Amino acid sequence: MAGRPLLYSLVDSPTHPDLSALYRRLGLREQRFASMRKAMAALKRTPPDWVVGEFLYGYGNNYAGVNLSNLDVFLHALRRYAPEARVLVFYQPSERAYLERLAELFPIHARIAHPVREAAVARVLGATA
Repeated sequence: MAGRPLLYSLVDSPTHPDLSALYRRLGLREQRFASMRKAMAALKRTPPDWVVGEFLYGYGNNYAGVNLSNLDVFLHALRRYAPEARVLVFYQPSERAYLERLAELFPIHARIAHPVREAAVARVLGATA
């Protein structure tokens, strides 16, 4: 079990699809996090091979000051604890420009617009799983 690649699912909204069955079929171990605080703690103990998260731009909320989105702090920590991890981000098409700004700051392996299709995720993850 420990030899299988580890994937973190960062579930920040109800639009994040449940792809657990796909991850299992691809031979990935999944850890799901509904709390960024818990994901950060796990990152320090067990670095992932993959991170799948949903980009949520900070429209006038606490992200809009120092951080661009819900993912900034985690991606910053990922550089330190799992620099080789690949990041897959789901996003709303209307937020693409903001996601591109995030991609200027942090490496993002792949981006998939909503509605997220399982086949698109399989193509991204299956190529390296």
